[in-house]
Amino acid sequence: MTMTVDEAIGNERTGFDFTALTARERYKLMIGTIIPRPVALVTTVDEDDRINAAPFSFFNCLSADPPILALGVETNPDMSFKDTSHNIRMTEVFTVNIVSFAIAEAMHQCAAKYPRGVDELKEAGLTAMPGTKIAAPYIKEAPAAFECRRHITLELGKSRQIIMGEILFAHYQDGVVDDNLHVDPAGIDAIARLGGDTCCTIRDRFEMLTPKL
Repeated sequence: MTMTVDEAIGNERTGFDFTALTARERYKLMIGTIIPRPVALVTTVDEDDRINAAPFSFFNCLSADPPILALGVETNPDMSFKDTSHNIRMTEVFTVNIVSFAIAEAMHQCAAKYPRGVDELKEAGLTAMPGTKIAAPYIKEAPAAFECRRHITLELGKSRQIIMGEILFAHYQDGVVDDNLHVDPAGIDAIARLGGDTCCTIRDRFEMLTPKL
């Protein structure tokens, strides 16, 4: 591991040459620093209409016009695709379910390495609801869910794909969105991932108005 001291601004700073670090070392620094990261509980179906659910914290929105979400999905150690990647390749669709504090434990259960074909939602006690526009279901207990059609997939070396999806339909629990399309953050009550096994909530909030020049 290569470390340097950057005194350019008068304060001692620890620096890391990312070109000299291992993938694991880079991963630890990135997930511990780029926080909080929202959690997407992604539901897909395979060619036999079997449901799969898996959580991803390499996730965010990228655009509203067109409405694009992005997932970072690792491949298996043998370079084979994980169920989520495989199913999206075969069906071209997926649903991103936002994880609230109320379903955090159930989401965590979906992360277990079940054999292919096992319905993680049933194992976690969550309810699959038929999609409105696509075959992939949404989760009844999730505060919000976005039905997506695959827009493009980027291959990042051998270890990861970036899957971008165009939102076709959004589901919200009653009371979460008002007539002005304002989404109540307390109604979403989302959790986020920090470094390691640590998660957080969005319950501590403050406002910062856009400066007027």
